[in-house]
Amino acid sequence: MPNSSRIPPESEKYARLKAELKTPYKGLRKFVYIAFGASGLLGAFVFLTQLAAGQDVGTILPNLAIQIGVVALMIWLYRLEK
Repeated sequence: MPNSSRIPPESEKYARLKAELKTPYKGLRKFVYIAFGASGLLGAFVFLTQLAAGQDVGTILPNLAIQIGVVALMIWLYRLEK
């Protein structure tokens, strides 16, 4: 009987390890996507406030576009993980 009680944890561990082999560092990648996406949102907010304050539009708009692009890329990469 003791051997039969060990089988489910071993099979669960095997399944978890097998899933990790298919997608290594999945949790770390998701964390990086969320962190970079949050950074992009913060940057976009800063550039939007500068734009609302009436600073030089010629330098703010390209930077704002880059921040929005970073956020869009991180959302796309995060969705690919699912």
